[in-house]
Amino acid sequence: MLFFTQCFGAVLDLIHLRFQHYKAKRVFSAAGQLVCVVNPTHSLKYAPTRCAAAQTSAEQGILPPCHHHEAVHDPQLVPCTCPLYSCPWEGHLEVVVSHLRQTHRINILQGAEIVFLATDMHLPAPTDWIIMHSCLGHQFLLVLRKQEKYEGHPQFFATMMLIGTPTQADNFTYRLELNRNQRRLKWEATPRSVLECVDSVISDGDCLVLNTSLAQLFSDNGSLAIGIAITTSKVHNAEGEM
Repeated sequence: MLFFTQCFGAVLDLIHLRFQHYKAKRVFSAAGQLVCVVNPTHSLKYAPTRCAAAQTSAEQGILPPCHHHEAVHDPQLVPCTCPLYSCPWEGHLEVVVSHLRQTHRINILQGAEIVFLATDMHLPAPTDWIIMHSCLGHQFLLVLRKQEKYEGHPQFFATMMLIGTPTQADNFTYRLELNRNQRRLKWEATPRSVLECVDSVISDGDCLVLNTSLAQLFSDNGSLAIGIAITTSKVHNAEGEM
């Protein structure tokens, strides 16, 4: 009976996900937009890091291998840009995309305009929804985060970051748009580089910010659809209009 209950629950979850995907495709197909259903992931960013693990091992009497040379850090190496995990990986900027796809299983979509459909918005904070977006010859990282900036008051933060340098990021403009029940909310800004920390972008408020009531106003059965468009531009501004 326990096996049957678990299997039945898994089947129901799959049916629910397929139904959400079908509804999204039906709603946005008229506009010719590609829809991506994104499931939430609880952030493991504060899991023990490699240094913390080494310290724990030392406390337990397990010593790491001894090296008789000093490591020389390559200034061209960048740390892992995945906001979900405390990942010790370092590499060149050109291989960040392959690392995110292969190690952290982050999906990537092609197209100038897509719809980001975040499911299960009711889950407690901290929760993240993440995809990569490929267009105009570059790759971008879209992060939607549910986080309590103040205790007991969760908010939603959405931002787009270029997997490239800050100078390259200045050449683009991204737009996030919510549209439901004859209401429209739009955020337009210059993307930040992944070389900058996502946490800093959120703490600075340089992104689309929704409180719980506003997110519920634009959500449909616990899912939030965000239209994404990226263009090349030399003129940058950031605006929120409703």
